[in-house]
Amino acid sequence: MRTVLQPGDVGAVVSLHGVIYARECGFDTTFEAYVAEPLAAFVLRRSPRERIWLEERDGRLAGCIATVAAGERVAQLRWFLVDASARGRGLGRRLLDAAVGFSREAGYERVMLWTVAGLDAALHLYRAAGFERIMAAPASRWGVEVVEEQHALVL
Repeated sequence: MRTVLQPGDVGAVVSLHGVIYARECGFDTTFEAYVAEPLAAFVLRRSPRERIWLEERDGRLAGCIATVAAGERVAQLRWFLVDASARGRGLGRRLLDAAVGFSREAGYERVMLWTVAGLDAALHLYRAAGFERIMAAPASRWGVEVVEEQHALVL
């Protein structure tokens, strides 16, 4: 797992999100824009209180996650994804553990994340790490109807 971005990584993160969420959830290309815009801002900020983790397999992006500042004391997990070819091997847990651990070390008091209902493997990991769902609401996003959920963990 690495934390230093290399040329092509930003595009790979956006592409992997677009392909996987289109295939598994029916999301349209507006989801890629939703990923790309804050990811670009993250790269340009270069904040020491923010970090991304990338895992490659056979020269391709297999998974990623990031911790970004949602406030002085609140971190937000973003871009958490594991490619289908790398699932079931503990990569998701390692990525999540790295992001939560970093959030704690960076002095955040709470970590939050947004997701959609139905991503059962991710939800299992969130619960195992101590996250609790604090909000759920139906929404029309990315060309489909979803139930958006917010989860939080007190550090």
